[in-house]
Amino acid sequence: MNLRFLSAGESHGPQLTAVVDGLPAGLPLTVEDVNPWLKKRQGGYGRGRRMAIEADRIVFAAGVRGGRTTGAPLALVIENRDWKNWTEIMDPAPGNWPRKKALTTPRPGHADLTGGMKYGHKDLRDVLERASARETAMRVAIGAVAHKLLAELGVESIGYVPMLGGIESGVPFSWDLRQQIEQSPVRMTDPAVEKEVIAAIDAAKKSGDTLGGLLEARFRGLVPGLGSYVQFDRKLDGRIAQMAMSIPAVKGVEIGEGFKNAGLPGSRVHDAIFYDTERGWHRRSNRAGGLEAGMTNGEELVVRAALKPIATLMRPLPSADVVSHQAADAARERSDVTAVPAASVILEALVSIILADAYLEKFGGDTLEELQERVSVYQQRVREY
Repeated sequence: MNLRFLSAGESHGPQLTAVVDGLPAGLPLTVEDVNPWLKKRQGGYGRGRRMAIEADRIVFAAGVRGGRTTGAPLALVIENRDWKNWTEIMDPAPGNWPRKKALTTPRPGHADLTGGMKYGHKDLRDVLERASARETAMRVAIGAVAHKLLAELGVESIGYVPMLGGIESGVPFSWDLRQQIEQSPVRMTDPAVEKEVIAAIDAAKKSGDTLGGLLEARFRGLVPGLGSYVQFDRKLDGRIAQMAMSIPAVKGVEIGEGFKNAGLPGSRVHDAIFYDTERGWHRRSNRAGGLEAGMTNGEELVVRAALKPIATLMRPLPSADVVSHQAADAARERSDVTAVPAASVILEALVSIILADAYLEKFGGDTLEELQERVSVYQQRVREY
């Protein structure tokens, strides 16, 4: 990757940390480019008490000076306010067994059991603290930085929810609905459906259950030719799918109308090609979702992901204790009823990372100005192709 990053930190540790390398110098960047994304990730109807405790704010610890990136590695920090309640539990110093709040009954659908087997932990808190979706807060912050770079290159995006808890929006997506989506407590396009979805979330909470749904991220203004067809690991759809599948609880990804297209003849799937002097090369349909043969084709990119219901249930499923091996109910941790609205924000942010990396891969440049100049020249060339 040209835009590389590593993150560290536990759900109830003192902070989340990341180092991002590869950003060009001269990118305008302030905390206000990142904090609204963190706030959106914490929002959405159905979120749990943890979101009331945390008020995520980014700290630039390196790589930004005077409101612009310097070209050096960018260091990011998000403090965990809940840490003050967990200092003894999460203390890195040696301690007695069992530790406070030790977790020994794994939750079906979570990383607990397999992670414990893999790393040899009998206190499964050593697994869940890093496997927690709290980790995505930092990746959203990185995605916000990547999105800022994309915006400087003329790219727009939105993340929203087409379906939650089996209830589908009755209003097709339109870019004119961005304000409706941002104001919706469930990030849906259909105000009439919102009440039904909220009622379903309330019913799930009352019964100790959880709900999943579909996420969708859209990007427009992308140049054709990001990614490549020449090697498997350079194909952009594969890179996007890997990033999307890394979101906790995502179990399926498609580009465009991928699953629907599988049951149709090719004449009803492929997007015919047109050219005119005003628009240049374009399509009048976009069933491919803006990607063909591992490359963007200049049309709108559409990425959809399926998020399963959260694994922590207030009426837990059967499990067994990893110490005694006796049957027991799965552990209960503070959790959400649904995180689907928040996950749509996460998807948009994480796909932004892949796209920003693809721009840097194709065009390079040590400064934002160089990058913009190269993109502009390329846009003119492909228009006249």
